[in-house]
Amino acid sequence: MARNTYATDEMLETPFNFKHLLRAFVYIKKYMVKMISALLISAISAATALLGPMIIKKALDEVIPSGDKKQLCLLGVLLICTYMISVVFATIRSRIMGVVGQDIIYDIRKDLFEHLQRLSFQYYDDRPHGKILIRVVNYVNSVSEMLSNGIINTILEILNMVFIVIFMFLVNVPLSFVVLAGVPVLAWVMNYIKIRQRKAWQAVSNKNSNLNAYLQENITGARVTQAFAREEENEAIFHRLSDECRAKWMDAVKYSNLVWPGIDDISVCIRAAIYLVGLLVIGQGKISIGIIVAMTSYASQFWQPIMNLGNIFNNFINNIAYLERIFETLDEEVLVADAEDATELSEIKGEVEFRNVFFQYEEDKPVLQDVSFHVKAGENVALVGPTGAGKSTIVNLISRFYNLDEGQILIDGQDISKVTLHSLRAQMGIMLQDSFLFSGTIADNIRYGKLDASQEEIQKASKVVCADDFICSMPDGYESEVKERGSLLSQGQKQLISFARTLLSDPKILVLDEATSSIDVKTEKALQQGLNAMLKGRTAFIIAHRLSTIKNCDKIMYVDEGGIKECGTHEELIAKKGAYYKLYMSQSLSA
Repeated sequence: MARNTYATDEMLETPFNFKHLLRAFVYIKKYMVKMISALLISAISAATALLGPMIIKKALDEVIPSGDKKQLCLLGVLLICTYMISVVFATIRSRIMGVVGQDIIYDIRKDLFEHLQRLSFQYYDDRPHGKILIRVVNYVNSVSEMLSNGIINTILEILNMVFIVIFMFLVNVPLSFVVLAGVPVLAWVMNYIKIRQRKAWQAVSNKNSNLNAYLQENITGARVTQAFAREEENEAIFHRLSDECRAKWMDAVKYSNLVWPGIDDISVCIRAAIYLVGLLVIGQGKISIGIIVAMTSYASQFWQPIMNLGNIFNNFINNIAYLERIFETLDEEVLVADAEDATELSEIKGEVEFRNVFFQYEEDKPVLQDVSFHVKAGENVALVGPTGAGKSTIVNLISRFYNLDEGQILIDGQDISKVTLHSLRAQMGIMLQDSFLFSGTIADNIRYGKLDASQEEIQKASKVVCADDFICSMPDGYESEVKERGSLLSQGQKQLISFARTLLSDPKILVLDEATSSIDVKTEKALQQGLNAMLKGRTAFIIAHRLSTIKNCDKIMYVDEGGIKECGTHEELIAKKGAYYKLYMSQSLSA
């Protein structure tokens, strides 16, 4: 079986470096005031909590031996207050950072969506849609925690460590050095894990992306799967991709799970060392029970922020691959964009001219070579020829969905590469063979290109294209929900709705790319009057395999071998007895 794009692992273009994190601060700095406030609140909470061991030390070494019950009660109340203050401040901080995290998610996702909307068709041609979707949804959710709480928690835990070290040295200097002796050991362990862990989570990112792409493809193609009884084969592919995900996940988790046991083992050894040192010198009267209890408490707390940093480090490593994927998408070059000196295209008449146009989708595989033609405003032009000859490419280039390799395309004498895309496409109407409908009502879909259209305008456009009857027969009429991709409608009904949508937008240049391919002959004949109304006064490019539908066009161009092989009216081309004549006769004989 051929290798599919969903099973191809994406390779990172560059290894991760801290420039990615610095770049991420673009999303953080907007909320810096809130984050600093949360950090200060957290610092107060942490410092208050650290008073506990000092209170306990005082109680053990001074108050209890003296038998002062009143002072002991006061210390008990003070201890409870410190913990309560710590909890209240931690709750406030959690709420602040929850809001910040959601704001960061919104900002990143907004930038991604806006950028994806500007990317050319070529970007979507080259990538499974599932792999794009997982970046906008899953990856953004993952990195938002790292960019908000992850950074704050890192700073906070470092501050905690500093506070704890200060308190430890205030209690006992020699035992403080015993606690700090474990830090070099920990540094070696973390460095050992880090390199392997990042590679493992990058592999997880790849396999999840592959699985998501396959799922999206199979959900979209469920009907084809069942029509060809491909369920068992697809299940086998899904199980393989799922097994790859699980295997890579378990491999990554293996390294992640080394962090906290390593820290915990070091912590236990250090606390044992405190008791050992304490027992060796306690008889000399230099270290009291209160000091040992306080130091073991601080030692436990000292390793807690390190364990927390280890977990943050795990999360950080896990999400670095996702952050890189997001930036890769944002860095994707917008190939079709407005020129720096682009001007607004004024209201056009519809004159179109190709001058020596060259175009190829892939290198060394030309689709159009030195194509030149001229279409007057208001002319109806049919493009015919074999599949893959370049007919759809020509109309896509008029809308500037792709950039030319060489040559010029002019509309009313203006080079379309020097006008804004919005002003160009706003004056064009495009009807594709695959009539895409969005989730929502029928009315919403028809007014998609003209949001301020009234109900009367919507219904008028629908009547012209013979869509009004079937729409009114539906339970909720124009307010009927069409579901995702118009799943409750036939392909012919979707094309009629697309016709109404195109007509309502009132384009100056109209493109019909196999627009009636899914409409039955009877409906097409009834629709012809509406089509004539649509075409009247507009420049139109019509791609159709049924040649009977384009006989009355002002001009017919036969496209093949990268160029326009023949051009003329139906009668002229029939008299010429060339390629068009042969195509027409073959259809007539098979009819």
